[in-house]
Amino acid sequence: MQRVAVIAGEGELGRKLAERIQVTPFLGIRLAGFFDDRSPERIGGTEAGEILGSLNQVAAYVKTHHVDLIYITLPMASQPRILKLLDELHDTTASIYFVPDIFLFDLIQARMDTIGGIPVVAACETPFYGINGLIKRASDIVLATAILVLVLPLMLAIAIAVKLSSPGPVLFRQRRYGLDGKEIIIYKFRTMTVAEDGNVIKQATRHDLRVTRFGALLRQNSLDELPQFFNVLQGRMSVVGPRPHAVAHNEMYRKLIRGYMIRHKVKPGITGLAQVSGMRGETDTLDKMTTRIEYDLAYLRSWSLQLDLQIVLKTILVVLKKQNAY
Repeated sequence: MQRVAVIAGEGELGRKLAERIQVTPFLGIRLAGFFDDRSPERIGGTEAGEILGSLNQVAAYVKTHHVDLIYITLPMASQPRILKLLDELHDTTASIYFVPDIFLFDLIQARMDTIGGIPVVAACETPFYGINGLIKRASDIVLATAILVLVLPLMLAIAIAVKLSSPGPVLFRQRRYGLDGKEIIIYKFRTMTVAEDGNVIKQATRHDLRVTRFGALLRQNSLDELPQFFNVLQGRMSVVGPRPHAVAHNEMYRKLIRGYMIRHKVKPGITGLAQVSGMRGETDTLDKMTTRIEYDLAYLRSWSLQLDLQIVLKTILVVLKKQNAY
């Protein structure tokens, strides 16, 4: 048996809701139309349903046409109209739903929750809450442990070669931003003659004179990243996630790129969606960094274990092809 619904508010959100109802027949909802105070000429018409009247006619229509569902899609700025409409609808038996227009914004992991019975809307949230967090952590431990077991002899050989090839420590340590923007220390095999970690850090470039001869070989094959699997076991990083940037770079780009710090809602990764989508290596322009951040945020919006595995497999191909490696 179909339930009859009307939508109060024929704006962008109302039209989107109407389209979803129409393309989801198993919901068993028949949309009768919209109510809005604006004239049809001002609204511009709609393909998803007709305008049935103004907002002050909703209650009467609901009573005389046996409406089962009322969806209020008025903007939150229209609070007085919303409260007036709710008061008028108290004398009906229809189910009433308020659809907040916050969902028109570009949200990260938008979802509904409650705190002591009070509903709250997540506008910017990590995808790793609840069971997803356990799945992500378990997959990190399994992958990192398996890879370290396989490459441990290679890592010992690299450590010896780094020590013998140039003066300085075997491991390069640098401050990065981790989960929720908290500072962490990440490990890499040293590939340069310097170990910068100050307020100004120059990104590695093609034919960078700071890179040692053996370091160049490591960077081309991403072997300098191998110690970061220990960061994963420590819980500071994930196998897959947004690549961590130096603290100095974070402080610079957070002022230049909208939403830059949102990428820190998850642990940084050894590889990420950006790196397998052509954004590996130097980001020498603001546009390149902006594109990288767009991939990072897309990862947060669409995370799944399957996506992580796909990124790991694509990373292997990218490393073998030595794309943008220097």
